[in-house]
Amino acid sequence: MLTYDQTLDMLRNRIDLEHIPFTERGSRILLMKNGSGLCIRLVERWNKIDPRLSGYRLRPPIVEGIVFIDAEGHDLEAVLESFPHRLNFRTRLGEFAIAFEDSETLLIALPEAACGLRFRMHVDQGVTDRRGGVLRKTGDIRRNLAYTTNRPLVTNQIQQIEPDQLEVQMTVAAGPSSGLLINLTPRLGFNRYIPNLEFAFEEAARRWGAWFAAAPSVAEPYQPQSLYAWWIMRAGLISTRYFMTRESMTPSKIHYVGVWQWDAFFHALAYRHIDRRLAQDQIRVVLDHQRPDGMIPDAIHDEGTITHLTFPVDADVTKPPLLAWVLWKLYQTDGDREFLEELYEPVVRWNRWWFENCDPDGDGLCEYLHPFSSGLDDNPIWDTGMPVTSPDLNTYLVMQMENLGRIADVIGLQTEARAWEEQAEAHLQLMIRKLWDEKTGLFWAQQKGRVIPVITPFNLFPLITGRLPAEIARSLVAHLTNPTEFWTKFPIPTVSVSDPRYNPLQMWRGPTWINVNYMLVEGLLRSGFPAVARELRRRTLDLVMRGADIYEFYHPETGDPGSSAATMFGWSASLFIEMALDASQD
Repeated sequence: MLTYDQTLDMLRNRIDLEHIPFTERGSRILLMKNGSGLCIRLVERWNKIDPRLSGYRLRPPIVEGIVFIDAEGHDLEAVLESFPHRLNFRTRLGEFAIAFEDSETLLIALPEAACGLRFRMHVDQGVTDRRGGVLRKTGDIRRNLAYTTNRPLVTNQIQQIEPDQLEVQMTVAAGPSSGLLINLTPRLGFNRYIPNLEFAFEEAARRWGAWFAAAPSVAEPYQPQSLYAWWIMRAGLISTRYFMTRESMTPSKIHYVGVWQWDAFFHALAYRHIDRRLAQDQIRVVLDHQRPDGMIPDAIHDEGTITHLTFPVDADVTKPPLLAWVLWKLYQTDGDREFLEELYEPVVRWNRWWFENCDPDGDGLCEYLHPFSSGLDDNPIWDTGMPVTSPDLNTYLVMQMENLGRIADVIGLQTEARAWEEQAEAHLQLMIRKLWDEKTGLFWAQQKGRVIPVITPFNLFPLITGRLPAEIARSLVAHLTNPTEFWTKFPIPTVSVSDPRYNPLQMWRGPTWINVNYMLVEGLLRSGFPAVARELRRRTLDLVMRGADIYEFYHPETGDPGSSAATMFGWSASLFIEMALDASQD
C-alpha cells in the first residue's frame, strides 16, 4: 500500500491552476492563475448578481492580481509545484507555500526574507490594523475578507483603485518561519488565528492522504488516473448553504455550480466505495426538494431549485428516472436496509409522477415534455419539437420499476414487489410493441406517433434492461458494434456517425459521454454479451486515461476533449472509478 507521501506525489503538478484550481473539500474557493498573478473565484450562483442561468461563469474573480512581492514592492517571479494538499512557489527570496486551513481560509507560509503580498478585491470598505486588515462588501451579497500575519508589518496599505475595488499591499520584516492567513467569508466574523505552520500543513496532507487511503485499489495501469478521479470526487464537494441541504458534489466546480439530479446519482456510485453517508446524501439533497406531486427538481442551487424553464420550450424540467437503479446499487454495496426504508415511498411518488404527468397521448408510454429533462439538452431527437416518446426514458422506467420490486422485497412488501415486477415486464412489452422496428432493427423515438429518424445510442437503450428477446438484443448489438454507426475508435458517439446531424464537436450531437458508455456496458453484461462489454469498457478507460484531466465529453474519433467540455467533471470521474474497479476484477 502506498504511503500518504507516495500517493500525494503521484498527483504532483496535476493541479495547474489554469484549467484545474487549487481547492478543498467543501470549499467555495478556487485559487487559480490570472495573468501573471493568482486570483480567487467563488463557487456561487446568485441571481441578485446575475440573473442568467450560467452568469456565474462570466463574473470576474472576487480577488485578483495576487502576487508575491519583495521588500520594495517589486513582483517576484515564481515557479509552481502543486500537490492536492499544498502549493509551493519558489522565488529568489525563498519558497511561499499555500494550504487550506479550513474551507474558507488559505494559509500562506512565508520565506524568512523580507517579503509581502499584493492583491485587489471587489469590495467597497477596507481598514488596516496591527496584524493585517479587513475588507467588506456591503449590500445584499456580502463579501468579507481578512488578511492576518504573525510577523511584524513594515508596510500595510489599502487603496481604492476603482469605485468597487480596493488594492492591498503589505510587506513584513525578515524573520523566522511565519504565516499569512486569507479568510474569505460571507460571515460577519473572521478566522484570524494563525496556527502552527508545520502542524497545519501536515494536517492538510493527512486529510487528503486519508481520503486516498480509503479508496479501493485498482490494477496498476488505472492507478494514476484513478487517484486523480478520486481527487475530483473530493475537490468537487461544496458546503451546505441555504437550499444546498447536504454536502454535495458539483458536476464541475468551475463550470456547474449546484447539484444536478442525475449527476448526483452517478456521483453516489463512486462514493459508495469510500463513504456510505456521503453517497446517500447525494440522493437525499435531491429528495429534500421533492415536490408534493412527486416531481424531483432538475437542479438545486444555493438560492433555490430548477423545476421549470421557459426555453427552449415552456415546461416543467427534471432529469431521467434513475433513482431506484442507483439506490439498489448502494444497497448491493452496503446492505443498508434502513436507507431503502427511508427512500421507498419518495421513489414510488417519483415513479407515479412520470405516468400521471408525462403521457399526454395516453398510450401508456411516457414522453419527455422538455428536452433538458432527458439530460441530452441539444440532441437532434428534439429538433422537431416536444413532446417526444423516447426509448431511453421508457427504459429507465422499466429499470425503476424492476428495482422498486427488489427494494419492496427487501423491506418486506412482497405483494408490492410482485406488482412492480409485473409492471416492469408489462412496460417493456409495451415499449417493444410501440417503439421496436424489426425492419431497421432499432427502437425509434416518436413524436405524435411518427418516427423521428435520428439514430442515436438511445435507440439502443432498451438493451440496458437485460430483458429483451435474444433476436432483438442481437440486432441492437450489431448496430452498436458497426463502425459506420457507433463503433468508433473511442465509442459511443451520441449520434451515429452515419447520420447527417452527427457533429463530434457539439455536446450531445456526436461526442462520446462516459455515462452513456457505462449504462451500455451494464446492458451488454445483463444481455449476455460480456466480450463486447469488456471491449467497450476498455476503450472507455483508455479514452479517459489519454489526458491529464477528466472531461465532460470527448471526440469519438480522435479522443480529444470537447473544446467546450467542462474540466474536472464529476460523473466522468465517478464512472471511470467504477469501470476501473470492474476491469481490475476481471
